[in-house]
Amino acid sequence: MAGAFGAHGASGKAADWLRIGAQYEMVHAVAALIAARIARGPLAAWLLLGGSLLFAATLYAMALGGPLWLGAVTPLGGAAMIAGWIVLAAGAFAPPTDHDPETRP
Repeated sequence: MAGAFGAHGASGKAADWLRIGAQYEMVHAVAALIAARIARGPLAAWLLLGGSLLFAATLYAMALGGPLWLGAVTPLGGAAMIAGWIVLAAGAFAPPTDHDPETRP
């Protein structure tokens, strides 16, 4: 809805913030679902999901007239998303443990 409002009901910087927030939220929601299925634990999925929600929510709030100091909070969401990708990648390249279902006889 935020992306549609940005495309049809907002203009200028507000439209950009809505579009960017919607894009990142959509991509990272799908990534969180995939991470929840394939990762060794829930941390990557929670970081991806929580980070995208924080990132997008601050952009949405500013686009709808919220205080611009929220722009200082937005990078925290971005950092959480990056951390989620790092945790997911680290798990993909880590050697299997005895607790991994793939290594059980």
